[in-house]
Amino acid sequence: MDAPRADLSIRTVELAPGEALRVADLGRRGVVPPEVERRAAEIVADVRERGEEALRAWTRELDGWCPERLRVSEEALEEALRALPGSLRAALEKAARQIRAFHERERGSSWTMATDAGVTLGIKVDPLSSCGIYVPGGRANYPSTVLMNAVPAKVAGVGRIVMATPPQKDGTLSAPTLAAAAIAGVDEVYAVGGAQAIAALAYGTSSIAPVDKVTGPGNAYVAAAKRIVSGDVGVDLVAGPSEVCVLQDASVEADALVIAADLAAQAEHDPLAACYLVVFDGDEPGSAKRLAGEVLSALEGICAQSPRAGITRASLEDHGLIVLCAGEAEAQASVNAIAPEHLEVHTADPWKTLEGLRAAGAIFLGPWSSEPLGDYVAGPNHTLPTGGTARFAGPLSVGDFEVRSSIVAYGREGIAADAPATQLLSEAEGLWAHGLSAGLRLAAAKGRGIAAHPDLAAIAWPEELDAIPGIPLDAEA
Repeated sequence: MDAPRADLSIRTVELAPGEALRVADLGRRGVVPPEVERRAAEIVADVRERGEEALRAWTRELDGWCPERLRVSEEALEEALRALPGSLRAALEKAARQIRAFHERERGSSWTMATDAGVTLGIKVDPLSSCGIYVPGGRANYPSTVLMNAVPAKVAGVGRIVMATPPQKDGTLSAPTLAAAAIAGVDEVYAVGGAQAIAALAYGTSSIAPVDKVTGPGNAYVAAAKRIVSGDVGVDLVAGPSEVCVLQDASVEADALVIAADLAAQAEHDPLAACYLVVFDGDEPGSAKRLAGEVLSALEGICAQSPRAGITRASLEDHGLIVLCAGEAEAQASVNAIAPEHLEVHTADPWKTLEGLRAAGAIFLGPWSSEPLGDYVAGPNHTLPTGGTARFAGPLSVGDFEVRSSIVAYGREGIAADAPATQLLSEAEGLWAHGLSAGLRLAAAKGRGIAAHPDLAAIAWPEELDAIPGIPLDAEA
């Protein structure tokens, strides 16, 4: 346990009435530092070019050793499951059931519709053929990450689920992580990590066949590698350090120790984790500042007892932020500016407050809804957007493991209805053959011959289409 230190210091911003936090006030620096991006690019390019040889060379250089056999046997997975204490196995199985039950509601289905012109349109939904899930290792066990990635992939019906996870510092693989892979039905497990594992999943080596999509969290090198391979394969999120924001009405009954515990729960993940406390006065002027002081004192006590005190304190002091607001409207606007990964809402009417919130990865309503419940057993996915990306991204879902194809089926009547507009639009874009393709079908639908002809335009455009107008550059608005 780290030695306790006094005088925990967290940056505080006090907003005037009507003022809200700005994104610039957060001081975010992006997910991947440039030097990490360059190093990851070197690793990815080498594995893509040299395959297995490069994968093993980088593993030896970065981890200090490389196992002779990268693939973990099915017997090892089953043994890990058998060796688990009964209570832990029951907890993992409970989590898997509840995660599956939630994600079953997300499964997409194919559909078709018919227009008035007799055109059939629709969507065909199929599972990915394969996916790779990355599970961090080294310093910690993350069986929950296995479940959160593999279970929705299984619900989607992915044919081949491949997991990559690095060995721990003692050279072994985490037994709970392997047991979770057995529970979730992972098909292949490889003892390899880092940017080189992402490259191997994306491009393949002699021992690891490539996959269609890579999901799962990791350090900055893993995030950089996912960004680099994106486009060659699918990726879920380029996730940064974990975040939590607690939105607290200081005028309702609040336990400073509970709030502090929720902040510490994220801070202990990583020295780079970001913790935000947005607190407003409500009906009691000055109550926000008073409660914030009580939370700071409670955090001191937690750090004094935590086995991860050094990590927790570094996160809070370097990346923590307390925002003091005059009222709920300013607090809601501040939360929307943060767009946090996790958001806890502790107000008099959390469901009413929810109406004013538009950007958060996962929202926990009411004093009993502890964010760690969502990390493990509640059911919704804990793979979430970070660094403000909740403005445009959402949690990992079954949809991330499905591919959708649109369906378009025309008949004669539909061609007659839509070909003229298609020709006009292709003319506007200067794409002659596009108009020809539609025009020839229109001619055939109307019973005109479309045999080879020296003047194709006479067949495809038998009547003059309306001229496409131009707008002078100096036209008045």
